[in-house]
Amino acid sequence: MPHDAALLVRSTLAIEEADQRRCEELLRVGSRSFSAAARLLPARVRAPVTAFYAFCRVADDAIDLSEDPTAAFVDLRDRVDAIYAGRPRPEPVDRAFCRVVEGAQIPRQLVDTLLEGFAWDLEECRYEQLEQTLAYAARVASVVGVIMTLIMGAREPETLARACDLGAAMQLTNIARDVGEDARLGRLYLPGQWLREEGIDPEAFVRDPTPSPGLRRAVARLLAEAELLYERAQAGIPALPRDCRPAIRAASLIYADIGRVIARRGHDSVTGRAQTSTARKLWLLARAWLGQARRDASAWSEPPLPEVAFLVDAVRGHARPLRPSLALVGATP
Repeated sequence: MPHDAALLVRSTLAIEEADQRRCEELLRVGSRSFSAAARLLPARVRAPVTAFYAFCRVADDAIDLSEDPTAAFVDLRDRVDAIYAGRPRPEPVDRAFCRVVEGAQIPRQLVDTLLEGFAWDLEECRYEQLEQTLAYAARVASVVGVIMTLIMGAREPETLARACDLGAAMQLTNIARDVGEDARLGRLYLPGQWLREEGIDPEAFVRDPTPSPGLRRAVARLLAEAELLYERAQAGIPALPRDCRPAIRAASLIYADIGRVIARRGHDSVTGRAQTSTARKLWLLARAWLGQARRDASAWSEPPLPEVAFLVDAVRGHARPLRPSLALVGATP
């Protein structure tokens, strides 16, 4: 038996209790929104999803807080090498994520794609066309949707394609909401071509981010693209295990609602940051728990966006688990 296969067979799928507590502590302090949202997930996936997000949090902080981000990025790659070799560093988050990688059979290419997203941010890339913005969204959001779906226990290409749609839609919403905040940090994710079509010089805007009718139109245009992806993503929710559907439906509804708030503010994402009220979130949560996502046949069969297709292919070409995955134990079809 090959070494990797033997390692998988020997591995214990349960995350050590102390490591899990440490992951939860990290997110409780650094990612309060995730900690709140995680309560919507069924208990069987809450631990592995928490471990995955804790690894993302630690990786993000390692780069953002480092005096030498390039060296931190190289070190992060070494950590991932150790995790995929089955010999994680003696760190709670690394050990916990290693169990998730083994149990949910997460292809290495997906985690490498996450790292590539970090690299694009380090390089302060600019995106000229919508397709380039979507390529960025694939690396920082759609890939998260794919990994989450694997942890939940679904691997069908159609389900993964719709998870990619939801991740991309959420990232486009993020970009639309944070235009001013990002610009003040020297970042710009709106397609440069769109801004020039509105008479806005992208570099001048980053130097002095001010609202304008043209910018508002560009933000509205991006939200329209996001809305199309939210609609397509709905078709994938019924394909998830039953106990996971309300949480994903809630996340979709709450994020999509940010677009409504932006529109109500006249698509001005420079002078303020759109937020959904607590009362509105509670209403959307109730709607998610009581409602049913529909599987639209045409949306379900849509191929993945060209910019995310490689993520679906990475799972399609990956060996199936040799034992029941961490995500599948206790799953309700």
